[in-house]
Amino acid sequence: MSEQALKALLIEELQDTYSAETQITQALPKMADAASSQELKQAFQTHLQETQGQVKRLEQVFQILQADPGGNTCEAAQGLIEEAEEIMSQGHPPEVLDVALVMAAQKVEHYEIASYGALRTLAETCGMTDVANLLEQTLNEEKATDQKLNQLAEGGINQRAFKAA
Repeated sequence: MSEQALKALLIEELQDTYSAETQITQALPKMADAASSQELKQAFQTHLQETQGQVKRLEQVFQILQADPGGNTCEAAQGLIEEAEEIMSQGHPPEVLDVALVMAAQKVEHYEIASYGALRTLAETCGMTDVANLLEQTLNEEKATDQKLNQLAEGGINQRAFKAA
C-alpha cells in the first residue's frame, strides 16, 4: 500500500471519527437530561464540553492534512446513540436508567478509544507526529472519561439501582 493510500485511509477514518464526535455532541445533552444522578448529569455535561474541544482538535488535524472533515457518516456511533435513545424511552426506573446510561456511554467511549488509538498509530506510521500528538490528547481524554464512568458506576450508581430494585 502506498503512502498516498495510507493517507487517504487516515483521512477517511478521521472523517468517520469527526462524524461520530458531532453526533455525540447532539446525544450528550439528552443523556444528561435523562440522568437522575447529579454526578452523572455533571459527567455528561463535562464530557459535552470536552467533546466540543475534541471536534475542534479534529478540525485542526484536517487543516494540517488539508482535508475536508465532512463527507462521512459514522454508522457505528449512530447505532450506539440509537441504542441509548431506545434505553431512554423504555420507562426504566430512574436508578436503573442511570446504570443503563453509564453502560451506553461506556460503549461509546470504548468505540472512541479504539478509533483514536488506531488513528494515532496510523498517523505515527505515516510520520505525521503533529497529527499523532493531537489524536493522543483526545485518546487520553476518552480513556479518562471511561474511568470516570466506571468510578460513578462503582461509586454508587449501581448500588442505588440494586437497592431500589
